Amino acid sequence: MLNIPKANLSTRNSGSSPEPTHLKAEVQQLNFYYSNGFHALKNINLALAEHQATALIGPSGCGKSTFLRCFNRMHDLYPNNRYQGKIIMHPDNTDILGPKVDPIEVRMRISMVFQKPNPFPKSIYENVAYGLRVRGVVKGRGNVDDKIEEALRGAALWDEVKDRLHDLAFNLSGGQQQRLCIARALATDPEILLFDEPTSALDPIATASIEELIHELKEKVTILIVTHNMQQAARVSDYTAFMHLGELVEFGDTDQIFTNPRQKRTEDYITGRYG
Repeated sequence: MLNIPKANLSTRNSGSSPEPTHLKAEVQQLNFYYSNGFHALKNINLALAEHQATALIGPSGCGKSTFLRCFNRMHDLYPNNRYQGKIIMHPDNTDILGPKVDPIEVRMRISMVFQKPNPFPKSIYENVAYGLRVRGVVKGRGNVDDKIEEALRGAALWDEVKDRLHDLAFNLSGGQQQRLCIARALATDPEILLFDEPTSALDPIATASIEELIHELKEKVTILIVTHNMQQAARVSDYTAFMHLGELVEFGDTDQIFTNPRQKRTEDYITGRYG
């Protein structure tokens, strides 16, 4: 169990500690219970450095995706799920799990890209414009056009689709569809971008493209990524958190986690003894 002081990340029970200049979010004593009473997350403490990528690794069923979905309140979509603890967003110190915080407002600040590409049955243009219109972020055709181009450029897709924006999104390749979903997520200027195994359904070439994009996106947003692929975690992340049975076992600099883990459970997982 990790204890992360608010102002100083240099004190931890496990692993080396990132010491970022700025924090984007802090998870404090987070517990999560599904509606059937299952205690899925157990006293999680974690800090996210701004404009850095943090990877969540661990065996199937350890709570990685459950944890990720706490950040944009997706569990609220199902009755009787229950959070305990806090997720504090900086710089305004908002607890996004607070009872007075609107989950829709949370999702404006924190966007998510899922395991499989999930474009809407609309044109490429309308896929990116959808979130803008629902959220009322921009008004007027010119502003929408500018935001769509900006988002598609941010997802490294503009040059491939600029001459066919009104084609169906389903006509794109799998890798392009996933980048379109990233563009859709970027269009509303999120502060944190969540990735839930974003390349597991893609071929190696498309996977490499998404990984390169993640490196570029860190200039604009803070990234939290769940991946079953430890090599991918090592390639794309600055910090890595290892989870097991709903607990955060170890968290630290990615190089340290993979080369010199301090917890035996972490070492056993990384070396393939289980998982």
